[in-house]
Amino acid sequence: MFKKNKKKFDPAKPIDFVLIWVDGNDPEWRKEKDKHDPNVNEENSSNSEVRYRDWDNLQYWFRGVEKYAPWVNKIHFVTWGHLPPWLDTTNPKLNIVKHSEFIPAEYLPTFSSHTIELNLHRIEGLAEQFVYFNDDIFLNKPVSPEDFFKDGLPCETAALDCIFFGKDSAGFFHGADIIVINSHFNKKEAIKKNWKKWLSFKNGRGNVLKTVMLYYWPWFPGMFYQHVSSSYLKSTYETVWNEEYEILNETCTHKFRQMGDVNQWVMKFWQLADGKFNVRPRDFARCYHVKKSTYRSMLRDLREQQHAMICINDNAQTFDFEEKKEEVIALMDANLPEKSSFEK
Repeated sequence: MFKKNKKKFDPAKPIDFVLIWVDGNDPEWRKEKDKHDPNVNEENSSNSEVRYRDWDNLQYWFRGVEKYAPWVNKIHFVTWGHLPPWLDTTNPKLNIVKHSEFIPAEYLPTFSSHTIELNLHRIEGLAEQFVYFNDDIFLNKPVSPEDFFKDGLPCETAALDCIFFGKDSAGFFHGADIIVINSHFNKKEAIKKNWKKWLSFKNGRGNVLKTVMLYYWPWFPGMFYQHVSSSYLKSTYETVWNEEYEILNETCTHKFRQMGDVNQWVMKFWQLADGKFNVRPRDFARCYHVKKSTYRSMLRDLREQQHAMICINDNAQTFDFEEKKEEVIALMDANLPEKSSFEK
């Protein structure tokens, strides 16, 4: 059994959680999506069904937050308009936010997570400090506010990585994000100014070695990322929108995700390059892409609660989906059998 978290919530520095969710089985939503999707019949499209199928485990996200992070100030639940039938919308900690209530009208309707993510700072009443979750990222054991923010700064794992192969080209994944960072920050100066953070072994020895080896690269070749929740300052969003309106605006005009888009990671990378972060140990969280090589490890992590946060990422390699879904739900229910106050 885990000890109860004795740290009390500081109302002077509230931390909100933001969760985005879509009900891929909603016939009205599907009708609207298909009307705008030029690749609706292409299985390998980035907008394919695998992105929207439901693991039926969202209630365990809320149970985990209530049990493991009772100090959270507010949960902003972002939705197209549909809601889980079991959700108690009268919970005082819950704020239901429809796309139309915070995303500018010229970007709607949107079926791109990038557009939703890039406009989170517009949510009315959102705290300066907030943690962004996808609906496949779960708390797995007790966490404290200091796991996400310390001394007013986001807590993240920081390291250089090779994901970008040209200062003026989009490169690979997150290439557009890195272009933005390189246009505003000098890599060597950024790391030298905060070398104790970048070279902290909390980041993981392998990450430190990568950072040292890539230090003399003339620009940011990329940054380490984990597909887990991100801690953000709302003011970072406002700064990036002020500095890079055109590229953020262009991404938000796309109804669906496209190559060359920026996304919420540009906000994280900006905070890291600007030194506005404190180091969080790499082993705090773990992402599992559900496939044969990782599935058993993921189940063991759930069973033994090895990491404070885990991502159960559905993808094209996920096999025997219905069977795997039932196994995951059974383990989650074993850890969190009692309904939360967010359930009817």
